[in-house]
Amino acid sequence: MTLVVRKPKTLAGTFDQLFNEFFRDDYPVNGNSRRVLTRPATNVVEMAEAFRIELALPGLDKSDFQVNIEEDVLKITAHKSRELQEGENLKRHEFGDVKYERSFQLPETIDTENIEATYENGILHITLPKLEEAKEKPVRKIEVA
Repeated sequence: MTLVVRKPKTLAGTFDQLFNEFFRDDYPVNGNSRRVLTRPATNVVEMAEAFRIELALPGLDKSDFQVNIEEDVLKITAHKSRELQEGENLKRHEFGDVKYERSFQLPETIDTENIEATYENGILHITLPKLEEAKEKPVRKIEVA
């Protein structure tokens, strides 16, 4: 009979193994080890004058976004890829390229000519103004004659 001495597994060691295995350079994410495609967290807020769409997209620049409207569909795309600088030799590539896509079917009540988009503190804000006839009207009292 042979005795084998084993090091007891620790939770930290197991987690490190899992973490390293998941983030290997050749580990496929969405079929591609260099790109992550996902849907950003989104809030849609309705106000009296407009709708506001907020997308959480940290770490991007304004130039990484494209916001288009085609046939009453608002399409938001963002793409960022890691560029190596002169003299850099990438030993581990966990960031990868990032691509986000989100589409929204717009109601007929949106003034598509006046849509505005701003990017601040990692949040893309898109304001969709309502057409005049779609805005809430104040309560009007009618006198009975």
